[in-house]
Amino acid sequence: MSARYLLPACIVFALVGGCSSLGPTHDVKGAVPLNKAIREVPEKQLLDVWVELFDPGELPEDEDEAMGLSMDIREAEARYIPEQLRTTMESSGHWGAVRLVPRATSGGELLVQGKILTSDGEQLALQIKALDATGREWFNRNYEEEIDESDYRSRGLTGNRPDSDVFQSLYNTIANDLAEYLRTLPAADIATIRQVAELRFAADLSPEAFSRHLAFDKKGRYTIVHLPAANDPMYQRVLAIRDRDFLLIDTLNGHFDNFCREMETPYSEWRKARSEEAAALRKLKNSAMQRKLLGVAAILGAIALEASNNGNYSSSVLRDSLVLGGAYAIKTGFDKDSETDIHRDAIIELDESFSSEARPLVVEVEGETHELTGSAEEQFTKWRVLLKRIYVSETGFTDL
Repeated sequence: MSARYLLPACIVFALVGGCSSLGPTHDVKGAVPLNKAIREVPEKQLLDVWVELFDPGELPEDEDEAMGLSMDIREAEARYIPEQLRTTMESSGHWGAVRLVPRATSGGELLVQGKILTSDGEQLALQIKALDATGREWFNRNYEEEIDESDYRSRGLTGNRPDSDVFQSLYNTIANDLAEYLRTLPAADIATIRQVAELRFAADLSPEAFSRHLAFDKKGRYTIVHLPAANDPMYQRVLAIRDRDFLLIDTLNGHFDNFCREMETPYSEWRKARSEEAAALRKLKNSAMQRKLLGVAAILGAIALEASNNGNYSSSVLRDSLVLGGAYAIKTGFDKDSETDIHRDAIIELDESFSSEARPLVVEVEGETHELTGSAEEQFTKWRVLLKRIYVSETGFTDL
């Protein structure tokens, strides 16, 4: 294309594509190693990461594709898959603390959000979005990996647990991309991200006291107007409460980790079995279709033979043989279809419902004991409400 047409074409493309930063899908193929830090990163250059529980997405509308899938499993995957990403990022050595948090949780230095686009045992497709505390979007892109039953056979078991997740290369690719973006940030930007995260937590806890320290523009970006005094007792109290928040998140992460450990083996077996059943189903469908086509072709041949038959006995015998053979081939084709129903039922029987109920946590606020019950997500929501009561009780600041 001529250079004088290139710019207008790019402008048209941008207008048609809109303002979304969603890039092309990263098609993960083969083994992708995790890029680990080759030397210890100074603490001041580390960013803490919050990986949100994923959006479970939607099941396929096509009945055959949705076979054996359920929203119960998707909800469990929305906890399990981000935990795999969290542990992958943690083991890379590029980050500070990497924690799993419920959706719509504020206060992280780097927030990683995800949505499950496809998950059926043979294909995993995720939409991943990364935002730092300043509101800067690092990227928003799709990742996809396809495997087959041989990939499951190549992964043995250590004790009762798989050696590695069958989609580990996909998690490694996401972690590598995040680390690569991190390497492009100047040290001053990393320091700013950390400061903004602290101020956003303080402003969420006490808007009237700390919101004036930050500016928020129309693009959703935060900038620091001015920092609190280093010896500001109210701000020091906020940071102490923030440390308590981290401790509770770490406790709840223990529940998430236990849930994923318990889920790991049955979930791996479910994916493996569904992959095998889906492959068998496709094979049977192809076989059934071939038998039907052969049967139809035989009957059509018999009809053509009858049209040209001049009373020849041998031709009549051949015609009858073709009709009977064609009818039998069609019948066996439909018999194959009934076999696919058996496999379909086997897949549906594998549909398990997972839930994550955490043990109750007991915390004390203003001399009162409070029990946090329900799932880990529910406990965290209740805890965030209690944080403001802790702040009021410890500072006496009642503008909330």
